[in-house]
Amino acid sequence: PAVPLAGRRCPGIEPVCVDLGDWEATERALDSVGPVDLLVNNAAVALLQPFLEVTKDAFDRSFEVNLRAVIQVSQIVARGLIARGAPGAIVNISSQCSQRAVTNHSVYCSTKGALDMLTKVMALELGPHKIRVNAVNPTVVMTPMGQAAWSDPCKAKTMLDRIPLGKFAEVEHVVDAILFLLSDRSGMTTGSTLPVEGGFWAN
Repeated sequence: PAVPLAGRRCPGIEPVCVDLGDWEATERALDSVGPVDLLVNNAAVALLQPFLEVTKDAFDRSFEVNLRAVIQVSQIVARGLIARGAPGAIVNISSQCSQRAVTNHSVYCSTKGALDMLTKVMALELGPHKIRVNAVNPTVVMTPMGQAAWSDPCKAKTMLDRIPLGKFAEVEHVVDAILFLLSDRSGMTTGSTLPVEGGFWAN
């Protein structure tokens, strides 16, 4: 049902469905996509386990999707931009968890901390090609993934108590930050992490 909905909202969009944890399938899927000028790396999994119960499967899957896929997809897009001599912008969707510890999120926090540093290295290396790379670091957003992790009111309170604004983010808050970083209005911004977390990092 997501495909027809996307088509109704934005005519001309052609969804390409692929398991980003599968390197070969991702390469095949993106082979005929493009040219691409703007990229948002938004796919992620949150496999929550206490540190002492972290499994190899959860670790591997998390890093495959949350970090390795960002490298792969960004390489494909950046190579295309460089070949065309075109400027571009990439936004990686990170998390407030990249810089603050959250119980049962050891693997997820680790992937997002790595993503923040990857963003900086990408910005350093791609900047000479006029490709800007930034990250957006939201608090909890009540997407299906956010609901799965934070719908319990007692659990949610532990997080909300650490957010000075006392609320989770709406999807629009994150979209607005992404649009800013993709646009020419942020033409001198690269290698940054933009918090959209209601002051969580100030706590």
